[in-house]
Amino acid sequence: MLRGLYTAASGMIAQQRRHDAVTNNIANLNTPGYKAMNSMTRAFPEMLVSAMGGDNVRSGPIGKINTGVFAEENRLSFGQGDLSETDRPQDLAIVSDILVDGAIFDASGKYVDENGNVIFQPQAFFTVQAADGERQYTRDGSFKTGLDGTLLTADGAPVLGVNGQPIVLNGSWEDISVGADGVLYSKALQEPLPGSPQLMITVVNDPNQLVRQGNGRFRYAGDPAGIRPLAADDRVQIRQGYLERSNVDAAQSMVDIMSALRAYEANQKVIQFYDSSLQKAVNEIGKI
Repeated sequence: MLRGLYTAASGMIAQQRRHDAVTNNIANLNTPGYKAMNSMTRAFPEMLVSAMGGDNVRSGPIGKINTGVFAEENRLSFGQGDLSETDRPQDLAIVSDILVDGAIFDASGKYVDENGNVIFQPQAFFTVQAADGERQYTRDGSFKTGLDGTLLTADGAPVLGVNGQPIVLNGSWEDISVGADGVLYSKALQEPLPGSPQLMITVVNDPNQLVRQGNGRFRYAGDPAGIRPLAADDRVQIRQGYLERSNVDAAQSMVDIMSALRAYEANQKVIQFYDSSLQKAVNEIGKI
């Protein structure tokens, strides 16, 4: 009987974490470049069939039964968000659809080959410098210019160029255009600005190796070989005067939050039932 209590309690914890993830997505529905979180749960991870017993699968012994589900992780969805036109020259958006030979990615950016190997679609990011000097990555292109001309993110982190140094500009953004490859041009002269500044666009081969740092930025925690500069044949473009919207699906989020609430309530009812049964066992049956 107590196993049922543990199972229902673990279900409530899992649904609470799922609810928290969806709530966070809804709160960031209008945050530029925000990537949705999906709560991943694993049911009965220790319930394994240790032996099949020939043709009759029921003849094999069943291993230890785990007490319920486990909210394993919150996995980020790096699908492309819609573009919103702002007409602000400092607003930049990345349109990324990088191909991998032999892979056809689904809406979540995942491909499973015939051998069961999982391949994730590489994603492109603006490269910025954190306060401690570490390189971080973002899809939030709502940039601004500091007093010294340094190109900054909305929270003040310097935006890096291909030379690894912060981009410093002289003059008004009304006279600057940004090419699809991230090169900054003079509108009047129709040629690159002095020093040929170019945005550093970093490609992350497995975006699931990114760790959210807040303020729309990510830190890469994988093998250094898994990140690379943008290549000429990558299907990535920079759009000036646009921002990438959050990729959160508002309708699906409402469905998910209601589903989590109903599942939480169902587990709550199970706990109430077990509590009532235990009360009878102690107060009534125990007197006999």
